[in-house]
Amino acid sequence: MNFQDLALSLGKLQIRKKNASKIAPFVALAILFTLIPFYYPNKLSQFLSTSLGRPLRDKVSQKKEYLTSREEQQEKIIISSPEKDEKSLQTNLTKSDSYQAINDSTKKCDLFSGEWVPNPEGPYYTNMTCFQIQEHQNCLKYGRLDTGFLKWKWKPDDCELPIFDPRQFLELVRDKSLAFVGDSVARNHIQSLICLLSRVVYPVDVSNTTDLENKRWEYSDYNFNMSMFWSPYLVRAEKSDPNNIYQPFNLYLNEPDESWTTKIQSFDYVIISAGHWFFRPTMFYLNHSLIGCLFCSQANVSQLTSNFSYQKAFQTAFRAINSLENYKGVTFLRTFAPSHFEDGVWDKGGDCVRTVPFKRNEKVLDEYNLDFYKIQLQELEIAQKEGENRGLKFRLFDATQAMLLRADGHPSKYGHWQNPNVTVRKDCVHWCLPGPIDVWNDFLLQLLKREVTDP
Repeated sequence: MNFQDLALSLGKLQIRKKNASKIAPFVALAILFTLIPFYYPNKLSQFLSTSLGRPLRDKVSQKKEYLTSREEQQEKIIISSPEKDEKSLQTNLTKSDSYQAINDSTKKCDLFSGEWVPNPEGPYYTNMTCFQIQEHQNCLKYGRLDTGFLKWKWKPDDCELPIFDPRQFLELVRDKSLAFVGDSVARNHIQSLICLLSRVVYPVDVSNTTDLENKRWEYSDYNFNMSMFWSPYLVRAEKSDPNNIYQPFNLYLNEPDESWTTKIQSFDYVIISAGHWFFRPTMFYLNHSLIGCLFCSQANVSQLTSNFSYQKAFQTAFRAINSLENYKGVTFLRTFAPSHFEDGVWDKGGDCVRTVPFKRNEKVLDEYNLDFYKIQLQELEIAQKEGENRGLKFRLFDATQAMLLRADGHPSKYGHWQNPNVTVRKDCVHWCLPGPIDVWNDFLLQLLKREVTDP
């Protein structure tokens, strides 16, 4: 009840009392404004906060498109659109009640809520000291001059986030194994980790293939290994044209991708991530039947959204993990890292030319980014509840807010030599190495330490 409602209620009460003064409601209000702040200052603050409206943190949980049972959820098609007032209500990336439920570190510092602050000591490796930097992420090699983007670190609101310590990390993962499942941004992550660890030791590539999509590295001195499993959709996907990845993919949304689900059972830690591939043209299948598509030209096929396939893919991926008989590891969901195309979309001249991070009140999470983030939080919460009976652990690895603010960290045109006679699309999806993506391993080290100290 707000103060207006309270006044009306008091007024009605006084009408029934014929002998009461007409000014009684105003007297009551004066008493309330006098006594509440004096005796209950915190209550008044809470009251005003509730009356004026909760922040968008709670709006993440308001969008409840899920029914009460898993069977009902699997039958429901989610086609959502951004709420018109989302941007005006949101001053920075906020989190929901469900976020607090799925974050197992509620009694500790929230590593993921904060902002970027200057760090003159960065970076902690260079493109000359790390052999794992791919050409299209080697921004310094290809002429980027504004190295100021390397001089920032993440500062959580209520604590300090230590800079990645490679020796501490290697001792922590001694006799362990770590898997990354996802797309090229997941590969970007593991390459950042190898570069940070290269200050101490280089791994041995023991992969069974020469391609970059599925790799395995060993740190024999620590009996530690880590692998990359290529699965941009997390579920079974087939090319409609084997020679053209830009033609629609066939996605079998309720069938897990066995290229990774059959291989992670022995891993101690698994990091799941996915995102940007879900905006490509795709054909959607459920139970082997075509049920819709995204950006397809067939007149007799229902046009669905990327939100639909994204939700189904994470449902299937987490359900597959929960069904693994011998898997005892910890699964981390690394949340969506937004792209930063400005002045056009990726194939229409969009670019990312900023040289400093956004401040937290300068950039909001909106449109499809916000929808993807909500879906990830909701599906992770469901997976956690379903995994409790088997003792399986699902953890939140929230990279979204930190990366939302780092439009300055992408390769843009600095992923190749410049040729004025050739038009090349700018890269505002991947991240320069070294660069802001290195903070993901600052996060990772602290998350692994929490697993050891508070399993």
